[in-house]
Amino acid sequence: MFDISVDDFGALPDGREAQLYTLTNEQGMSVKITNYGGIITELWAPDKNGTAADVVLGFDKLEDYLDGSPYFGALIGRVGNRIDGGKFTLDGKIYQLAKNENDTSHLHGGNVGFDKVLWDAETQVTEDGAELHLEYVSADGEEGYPGELTVNVTYRLTADNELHTDYKATTTKATPVNLTQHSYFNLAGKGSVEDHKMMINADHYTPVNDVLIPTGELAEVAGTPFDFREPKAIGAEVNADHPQLKIAGGYDHNYVLNKTKEGELSLAAEVVDPQSGRVLQVHTTEPGIQFYSGNFLDGTLTGKGGEVYEKHAGFCLEPQHFPDAPNQSNFKSIILQPGQVYSSTMSFSFSVQK
Repeated sequence: MFDISVDDFGALPDGREAQLYTLTNEQGMSVKITNYGGIITELWAPDKNGTAADVVLGFDKLEDYLDGSPYFGALIGRVGNRIDGGKFTLDGKIYQLAKNENDTSHLHGGNVGFDKVLWDAETQVTEDGAELHLEYVSADGEEGYPGELTVNVTYRLTADNELHTDYKATTTKATPVNLTQHSYFNLAGKGSVEDHKMMINADHYTPVNDVLIPTGELAEVAGTPFDFREPKAIGAEVNADHPQLKIAGGYDHNYVLNKTKEGELSLAAEVVDPQSGRVLQVHTTEPGIQFYSGNFLDGTLTGKGGEVYEKHAGFCLEPQHFPDAPNQSNFKSIILQPGQVYSSTMSFSFSVQK
């Protein structure tokens, strides 16, 4: 048995109204998603005692998301992560995008990425779950990207406490596409995530330069603080004396996921909060996942219920193709051609530690 309800979530500066959709199952899990940016604003999951808590960071009001949110809970596109210098060459033409991160890189789709647009929304309840269908048509030339890109995203809450997300996209011209989801999780509901124990199914990661652009190397995690092949606390080595951690102020790196077959839906990461017993598993068809340990949270943002978000108040696990792929010949291509269908699947699965 599933339920979907819809409420007003406020008005955008141009007068258009945003809605807030609540998807609920019978297992004590619910998720609230607004069609502004496809943002997951709340996600309630039960602990080992059956008590639910909201395990994602965010704001109570639309106005706060409009006023400089660090991508809390949002859908990210046209290209998630960074493009060096905001520049790439495609079919012999140079495209210059906004350098919206420290005037050095193009980040998460630009000044008005998919996290800052109003998506068309429809809901549906099926035997498999409560679904929110979102669609956005990105115009040819929007944010500097070529081609009209039609994007469809389906969030589905299942009876098994899984939030399943399917992405589809088509284009009228060749264009880079790398869609992801940018929820910040705290499985305790508040406080620091440093004692959360994390496993990432990756033998390699992609080191970055001083502006967080991959160097092109696929480095082994073995013998470094980046080794999460066996579960360890997020905070165990986050402040270790390692040049890559110093560059990013913690973890903000792409992991090369271990895959037996390209494009398979497989386990990328598992995180456990020892206190509540909550377990998060992330599955994805993508070849990589960005692990971000909330390094840039600094206490200046006040979120839901007056919670002040300090450093490491949340972590992100963002399934993706590798950062700066249009400029890195040894990374898998993210160029979508007319006639092709971009397809990607990911899921956040919640359970409790036995």
